[in-house]
Amino acid sequence: MSTFYKLVIKEIKRETPSCVSILFNVPEELQSFYQFIAGQYVTLKVTLDGQEVRRAYSICSSPKSGELRVAVKAVKNGFFSSFANEKLSAGNLIEVGLPEGKFTYEPNPEKLKNYVAFAAGSGITPILSIIKSVLEGEPKSTFVLVYGNKTIEEAIFHDQLQELHLQYVGRFFVHYVYSKINVDGELFGRIDKSAVNFVIKNKHSEKTFDKYYLCGPEEMINLVSSVLKENNVAEKDVKFELFTTTSTENVVQLEGHTKITVVVDDEETSFEMSQKQTILEATLKQGIDAPYSCQGGVCSSCICRVTEGKAVMKKNAILTDGEIEEGLVLACQAVPTTATVFVDFDDV
Repeated sequence: MSTFYKLVIKEIKRETPSCVSILFNVPEELQSFYQFIAGQYVTLKVTLDGQEVRRAYSICSSPKSGELRVAVKAVKNGFFSSFANEKLSAGNLIEVGLPEGKFTYEPNPEKLKNYVAFAAGSGITPILSIIKSVLEGEPKSTFVLVYGNKTIEEAIFHDQLQELHLQYVGRFFVHYVYSKINVDGELFGRIDKSAVNFVIKNKHSEKTFDKYYLCGPEEMINLVSSVLKENNVAEKDVKFELFTTTSTENVVQLEGHTKITVVVDDEETSFEMSQKQTILEATLKQGIDAPYSCQGGVCSSCICRVTEGKAVMKKNAILTDGEIEEGLVLACQAVPTTATVFVDFDDV
């Protein structure tokens, strides 16, 4: 079961013409529930026009700050994002899920490491939390950020990044990439092969990077990952999180039915479902409070484990081959392919 608490919005801050950050007031009795690791996200739940809407947003504050703040960028036809940018205000109540996610970083004050991140657009939100955590909690380490946007005005947290650059001279380096304007001293275009190589092989050639963080559209993540691979960067040293996906959907055409058993919060429920439905769709239809958020295969809220039978995913841009071999699937993308299936949402 997904756990949500109603939190009061303490502040709505306009970050760019199309993005706001939302600061929540977490009462003392709930603060232990909202302790988070840099890079994690929370799911926001609201009812709009009689329809329940859940959306996952990365926390952009640092764990040490004592703040729970997320950023919401308005996207075309974005039901919740438009609502957040146009209607929400301080004093409003919103149901907020507990922090989750695997795109994380935990500082070790004894470490001396070099980190680099490639972010585009709203992909900066979890990266900003990670940057702050490195600078605050790992004083011997450095961080290099490559941040792509159309213009300076659309660069979320631009002023904060500039302040961090001045505050942590010699430890924090930021390289902006703009696709619509030319800015002296910055890169023009998109985060492409030449930009990646310029940063890691030229501008910071003296550094050996220990970890690479990538966040943004799938196309950018795939490109940067490919260039890093060409530079002999080990896959284990690259962490990524998608904000949008363009993955081609696998064509899965099934006509049968499956007897499925679902475990959520130690409770087993068995029912019959059509193989045309995803596991998540069928589970929610039964009134089972399975965890979910984006329903688009981008976040990791609905990960579950298939322990008996088989299921295939229409789309996957999150789980590794190793995780899939262990039986993990995204419930919002998985359809059963056998007559019986046992799915455990707790064993993840």
